[in-house]
Amino acid sequence: MLPVRPVPELTAHLGFWLRMVSNHVSQAFATKLAGREVTVAEWCFLRALYGKAPTPPSRLAEEMGMTRGAITKLADRLIAKSLVTRKASDDDGRAQTLALTERGTAIVPDLAALADRNDAEFFDCLAPDERETLERLLKSLAQRSQMTAIPVK
Repeated sequence: MLPVRPVPELTAHLGFWLRMVSNHVSQAFATKLAGREVTVAEWCFLRALYGKAPTPPSRLAEEMGMTRGAITKLADRLIAKSLVTRKASDDDGRAQTLALTERGTAIVPDLAALADRNDAEFFDCLAPDERETLERLLKSLAQRSQMTAIPVK
């Protein structure tokens, strides 16, 4: 029989706690969005287009850190929901642009309010300085590891 080496408990790992909190926060938000028939990925897409002129899918893919194929799939779903339009670019008829419809533009502030409420449910228990510290630390970790893609899952 091999000697058994001591192994730390799962809860001894910071990543365990980070994932636990992240999963709960994300799932609660996904549930809220599902009531509006929008996924987290679709919300991120809508927010990325909000307030912008018609945008080429390639630029959106770059900004969101996603593949063009993923952007196309999301766009197709949102077009089917009448939240996004796709049309030929004014500058180059072969190129396409994506833009929010009136309905898409109108829904973004409501979805942002859901995101704010979700944050409040989980993080209002923190003192303002604790929340600022948590945000600063998470942003610092993301920056150091060059995490730039928008987390949509």
